[in-house]
Amino acid sequence: MSIRPLSSFQSRGVPARSGGGDDDPAAQAAELLHTVQQAVARLRLAVAEAVVGQEDVVELMLITLFSRGHALLVGVPGLAKTLLVASLAQALDLRFGRVQFTPDLLPADITGTDVLHEEDVDGQRARRLRFLPGPIFANLVLADEINRTPPKTQAALLQAMQERRVTVGTSTHALPDPFQVFATRNPIEQEGTYPLPEAQLDRFLLEIYVSYPSEIEEREIARRTTSGHTPQIAPVLNADEVRRIGELVPRIPITDEAVDLAVRIARASRPTESSAIETVREYVRFGAGPRGSQALVLTAKARAAAHGQAAADVDDVRAMILPALRHRLVLSYRAEADGVRDQDVLDAIVRATR
Repeated sequence: MSIRPLSSFQSRGVPARSGGGDDDPAAQAAELLHTVQQAVARLRLAVAEAVVGQEDVVELMLITLFSRGHALLVGVPGLAKTLLVASLAQALDLRFGRVQFTPDLLPADITGTDVLHEEDVDGQRARRLRFLPGPIFANLVLADEINRTPPKTQAALLQAMQERRVTVGTSTHALPDPFQVFATRNPIEQEGTYPLPEAQLDRFLLEIYVSYPSEIEEREIARRTTSGHTPQIAPVLNADEVRRIGELVPRIPITDEAVDLAVRIARASRPTESSAIETVREYVRFGAGPRGSQALVLTAKARAAAHGQAAADVDDVRAMILPALRHRLVLSYRAEADGVRDQDVLDAIVRATR
């Protein structure tokens, strides 16, 4: 097992422990890791004030947040997808923006637009163009029912997600830092929807499935949401702390075995590879690209940080395979005819990969 030591972390404004280790980068990194672990526990409790259950979903959202990526939340209506994102924004004390995607939504409705206005210039009235920012100029943006808008509007969001800036007219405007998109998609309703292009799906770090609550959780949901009580969520972190955690995660050590596993899994999903198993050759048209292995490594590091671990290992990579890769597979028509899901293909790959 080969990993970079914790002492290889570089201090970037990380608070040091009082006494003895003030100038020790390893001590500073260990302090921040401890802070991350405590923050995760407090964030879970804060979100639980508004949302019952969904602990696994909350963890994957936090991993996305710490990785400075974007996530797609998939689930049927009524599973609190919107409430999850809004509650997380409150707990992080981040500026929250929501875009309700509809078929008539235009790119300017998301990015903003230039408007003509009059102002006094040297005692004379003059007309100038002024940029009015859209709802995407927030730290945490909820793209609600993203598959309900046409490709032209989806493309405007795509540039923002990839480049963290938007172009309106001849001017380019930087988005706030941090900037992350949590989009929702309803998997069962296809009327009036537009399939998400593979290029846009690939920009999402994780695809998170939101499942039905258990019977006990649903009983608590029914009781809590009909009581007239409005939950109050106290901020746990602020934007500066979120940025510092995002800077720490890429520098967390990871074992060589874990990186090798991430690359082997991603490559094994491609039917053109000589080592591809029969399930992949039969049911997959296109497998995960290099972004797939990158996502596995980065989210494994973020998961290790969330658990207070000083390094990521193969267990962290294995835990992230499904949410990091399933939306990057393009299955064949035969897979649909035979009822084979992306999860089934990934399960077969994992069983065949040592």
